[in-house]
Amino acid sequence: MKNKTINVNFTKNSILEMQVTGLGSSGEGVGKVQGFTFFVPGALAGEKIRFQAKQVKKSYGIGELTNVLEPSPERVKPVCPVYKQCGGCQLQHLSYEGQLTVKRQQVIDALERLGHFKGIKVEKTLGDDDPWHYRNKMQVPVASGKKGSLDIGCFAQATHRVINVEECFIQKKANNAIAAVVRAWMKEYKIPALEEDARRGIVRHVMGRVGVATGEVMAVLITNSPMVPHIKDLGKMLREAIPGFKTLVQNVNTRHTNVIMGEKSRIVTGPGFIQDSIGTLTFNISPESFFQVNSEQAAKLYGEALKAANLTSKETVVDVYCGTGTITLFLAQKAARAIGIEIVPSAIKDARINARNNKIANAQFVLGDAAVELPKLAQEGIKADVIVLDPPRAGCDQRVINAIAAVKPKKVVYVSCNPASLARDAELLCKKGYKINKVQPVDLFPQTHHVESVVLMSKVEK
Repeated sequence: MKNKTINVNFTKNSILEMQVTGLGSSGEGVGKVQGFTFFVPGALAGEKIRFQAKQVKKSYGIGELTNVLEPSPERVKPVCPVYKQCGGCQLQHLSYEGQLTVKRQQVIDALERLGHFKGIKVEKTLGDDDPWHYRNKMQVPVASGKKGSLDIGCFAQATHRVINVEECFIQKKANNAIAAVVRAWMKEYKIPALEEDARRGIVRHVMGRVGVATGEVMAVLITNSPMVPHIKDLGKMLREAIPGFKTLVQNVNTRHTNVIMGEKSRIVTGPGFIQDSIGTLTFNISPESFFQVNSEQAAKLYGEALKAANLTSKETVVDVYCGTGTITLFLAQKAARAIGIEIVPSAIKDARINARNNKIANAQFVLGDAAVELPKLAQEGIKADVIVLDPPRAGCDQRVINAIAAVKPKKVVYVSCNPASLARDAELLCKKGYKINKVQPVDLFPQTHHVESVVLMSKVEK
């Protein structure tokens, strides 16, 4: 039933009260006032709240929480002092057990409302043993603040204003240490931060990457100029302050753009990469490499994909959207043959290096569009027993869904980072002769609204 806009007696800035009945896909509280839906960030299901209407649109409104009149028993105090301003986390005010419940419900809601499924069993969300300090990759902006302060941290919500952050509670501690050392180096040597509007200054962003299994640490300084005074001193300071520090890379980005990385990089000290492991596999990680930001939970995610595929060393597996080949290589250990398809040339290059470094000979990688390459494989007589999908947030291209249906694999294992696109793609696959056997949510991003899922689908026998 659609919301009606007639006879609602409130406008922008109205102070209203509401019973929160659930959480939206971005973690905001959802409820109705006089039958009109409001989304209120910071509110939790089951709470009675007071809020100010900030936007009133035709079919819904957005509010700003002012008071929690009846709090949820799952409400907790956020540990981060800039939690409300930052926006990088959305669920620190919800207990971790509550977060896992909410994320499972997100998947259920998407499958039912968007995919039109009924009675699909969704397993309990696989949680993180430690839901703090899990991110192995950091990218933080640098700016000159008011009165000459130096701010390194995060953008305030929906702005380009940088909030200074001394410690991010979801970053690996070594990444926080990198930011602290860069801050000290810039102050000591008077290295100016980028002034975005004036387009002057030197330091734009700081990146940190941590090899969780190896303990290796990389820092990347993204600069507005190829020439950076005292950059070798920064390398020395990082090496002295951070155990496991291995390499410093400078990336140059002189463009007036929101894109963080530029096209040119140079190694200041060390080899220019670090290594990390997931399960028994080891990967080289350069500044540009894709690698799951939560190594420990990625191992669980890939383990679930492997479990869903249930390989017996006789199958041919095709990994569509294979990226740098992480899942492909996991599958290759249990399959007769694993083939990864990816349209990004640099990712295929990394995938082939990863296969060689891990001595996996039964994995091959194809550069191209999966909608084109899947039928080609079939024409060459290569029958895919299992197809694995790990698409971007937008989900699968319709042509890829059609190509999968034409190839007719016995199983499809869908690794999803977005319940909405998962629901849409699963409905399309079911219309083409598949059914859902199992849905397993996995929490790769504690304290945020994001949830991953592994979905096993099988061909319906006529």
